[in-house]
Formats: sequence, C-alpha cells, structure tokens
Amino acid sequence: MISRVTSTSMTQSAMRQLQVNLSELSRLQEKAISQRAFLSPSEDPSAATTTLRLHGEQRRTEQYARNIDDGLAWLTTADSAIAGATALLSRVRSLTVQGANDGALDATAKEAIAVELEGIRDEMLATANRTVLGRFVFAGTSDTPAFAADYSHSGVAGSEVLRRVSDEASIRVDADGAAVFGTGDDSVFALITGIVEDLRMGVNVGARLSEIDERRTAMLSAQGAVGVRQLQMERAKEAIVDSSVSLEARRAAVEDVDSVEILVQLKAQELVYQSSLSVTARVLQPSLMEFLR
Repeated sequence: MISRVTSTSMTQSAMRQLQVNLSELSRLQEKAISQRAFLSPSEDPSAATTTLRLHGEQRRTEQYARNIDDGLAWLTTADSAIAGATALLSRVRSLTVQGANDGALDATAKEAIAVELEGIRDEMLATANRTVLGRFVFAGTSDTPAFAADYSHSGVAGSEVLRRVSDEASIRVDADGAAVFGTGDDSVFALITGIVEDLRMGVNVGARLSEIDERRTAMLSAQGAVGVRQLQMERAKEAIVDSSVSLEARRAAVEDVDSVEILVQLKAQELVYQSSLSVTARVLQPSLMEFLR
C-alpha cells in the first residue's frame, strides 16, 4: 500500500528535520561556550560519575595542600626560633667564660655581664613563646604561652600538633618546648638566672659551662628533628603538586571538550543546517509561500 504524500506532510517532515538539525547546532554551541564534554549527567552517566570522583579527589588534595602550607609555616617558625635560641645560648657561653675570669674582672664588669645575661634570658623566653597565627609552636595543643614567668611549660606531655598531608600520613609540626628549653629549675632560663646570681654573689661561674653545653646539645637535637620533618613536609608538597597536575589532566580529559574538535563539529553542523534550510526552501517553496500567506 502506497502512503499518500501531501504538501502538508512534506512541510511537517521538513520542519521536524530542521528542528533536529537546529537542536544539534544549539547543543554544539553550548558545548563550545561551556567547554564541557557533557552538559548534564544523563548525556554520559559514566563520565559524570568519573568526574564527580575526580572533583572529590581534587578537593581532598587541595585540603592537603593547605595543611602542608600551614605545617611548613609551623616548622619554619620552630626551626627559626631554635636557631635563634642556640645563637643566644652561644652568647651566654661566651659571657660565662668571661665572667669566670675572676682575676681580670671586678664587680662592675661582672655586673655588666649579668645585666646582658638578663636581657638574653628575656629574649630567649620571648623566643620560646613564638607563635604562628596565634598558636604557640612550643606549647603543643595548649592555647596558653609555652612558658610562664616561673619557666613552667604549659604543654601536655605527649600532645602533638599534626597536619594530615595524604590519605596515609600525618606529620608533626610543633616542637616540644620542654625538650628544647627545659622546664622550671631545669630550664635554660633558670640556668641563665643562676649564672647571673653567681656573678653577683662572687661565685665562679666556670662550672656552669657544662650545663650550657648540655642545653645547647638538646637544642641542636631538637632542631635536627624539626629539620627532618621539614624535609618530609617538602616531599609531601612535591607529591601533592604532582597529584594535582595528574588529577587536573584526568579531569580535563573526561570533562572538557577538545576545542579544535568541537569547533570542527560546530562548523559542520552549521553547514548541515544551512543546507537543510536551502533545500527545504527550494523543494517546498509553494507550500511555504502558502503557509506564509
């Protein structure tokens, strides 16, 4: 049986095909503008699922990067503070050696050394209470200054400030103030105070040199531990940068369009649409004129 073809049916068929071509042209234009391979998850469910997973990994990686930057700030501050304290302690040792020379120094000279030592002690106490964004780097998880006026340490034994740098690893970013400076009567601050008192009382301070050397050794050991964690943090930063680059490349491969390819497709679809208009106008000219009338 032969179906009947009329001008109306031809017009409707042509209009439907024109609409299909126009819809495809619109879709390609949206892709070219948005630079996205799919505009809704329904277009490519598999790619959409992969994209969501990659975005999640990227957000997690960005958080690790922020943790690493914060951790490096802590470790850099701690390292700088310990280096400064070590330099101050070296000066304390030099002054103690001078003060131990009883035959060449009178009371006035020893008093001058004592005054300088007091200034160094106060400066070292300020160094021990160094902060990063309001947090004390030698106080562990405590929110109070690491050392009080009586040289007691506010940190809780075993408490550590950690920063997660990957799914598997966390790195300690603070330094144990008690290990670096000592606490109470066994602290470096009390040691300097004792040297000052000995100078003013006429007691030879030469015996204090071994105590200074012990405290300096403890500081250098703590600085070495901080340096190791800094290297770990730097390696973690390099790994995060590599991971970020890899994730972005994977995301772009799934979610972004190939600009050259989409422009070629868009140009081809424009030609298809223009050709469809031209052919329809030629074939259905009488019907189109009737429709316009």
